[in-house]
Amino acid sequence: MRPRPLRLLLVGGARPNFMKIAPLLRAFRARPARFEARLVHTGQHYDAAMSDIFFAELGLPEPDIHLSAGSATHAVQTARIMRAFEKVLQAERPDWVIVVGDVNSTVACSLVAAKMTPPVPVAHVEAGLRSRDRTMPEEINRVVTDALSDLLFTTSADAGRNLRAEGIDRRRIHFVGNLMIDTLRRHLRSADGAGVMRRLGIAQPYGLLTLHRPSNVDDPDALRRIFVALEEVSKDLPIIFPVHPRTVKMLRTAVLADPGARNGSAVRHIQPLGYLDFLQLQKRAALVLTDSGGIQEEASILGVPCLTLRDNTERPVTITHGTNRLVGTDPARIVAAARQVLRRRPRRRRTIPLWDGRAAARIVEVFSRLEPEAR
Repeated sequence: MRPRPLRLLLVGGARPNFMKIAPLLRAFRARPARFEARLVHTGQHYDAAMSDIFFAELGLPEPDIHLSAGSATHAVQTARIMRAFEKVLQAERPDWVIVVGDVNSTVACSLVAAKMTPPVPVAHVEAGLRSRDRTMPEEINRVVTDALSDLLFTTSADAGRNLRAEGIDRRRIHFVGNLMIDTLRRHLRSADGAGVMRRLGIAQPYGLLTLHRPSNVDDPDALRRIFVALEEVSKDLPIIFPVHPRTVKMLRTAVLADPGARNGSAVRHIQPLGYLDFLQLQKRAALVLTDSGGIQEEASILGVPCLTLRDNTERPVTITHGTNRLVGTDPARIVAAARQVLRRRPRRRRTIPLWDGRAAARIVEVFSRLEPEAR
């Protein structure tokens, strides 16, 4: 008798999570006789207008389950997700919970699954990344999630080494590549047709800036240092800054009232963008400045020089094999690095092992060898 489909819950809570989930959900649902895959949106980050376009562009269906956790402190948000997800597990009784990335949703749902009676096995996609910086909430989430996981899917060889050094059985670790790059490669041609540059009157060359980490956005001194550097860089290269309203508020708190409007400034604030619009801007930028891990990865594959406004990265492969460079928040360091890039303008796509658009297929192949537990 043919075994029943393996019942899977794929959990996401923030926009970068869904960029990783999209190819994986598509691959599982292409084999309905083997897998029953359902999508859980915790609602950790949720904006109706942006979420709708984002899901549409990625080809994601409406979530099967929405927990509506909302924004809050780390403790409150994590607790809300755990309480809601426990009820989901009791009702759904999945064979596996699959979590991605390093947000609060990732660790919250892993904890609930591990504490069920009996425990529900957890698979962590993007396991083993380490910044060695425990002041980052994401680092805590990574370490705890990996400790709880039964299957650990890695994006790079260094991630596997990290896990083995932490005592995780190598048989549970699978080097599969990067789901974020699956999504990028699938949508790169569509991004070429995005109309954002024409719509917003953006001309090349330009730099592209993103900021979201609390260590930068919530620290007025760090924010001031970054914008001192940006004002100097913008004399040589206009900078486009898709900015969240909360970040605008923090800029004003840091006595940088609308720096994009000051005389002589070429740091231009624009509204947050959908996936395809942002991908087009990133692909055509002369330089990317960011504190995002995912953008470090994308810029490396696109061959766009990337300056990371942090002192560490959990993605060292973007430095050894990609276009990324750590510059921290020191203005002199940022300006010197930016000017060096602009003098050289290196632009070529990089080769990173297994970042070939087939990570989802490799993960599905691992799951295809598993059998559902008797109930």
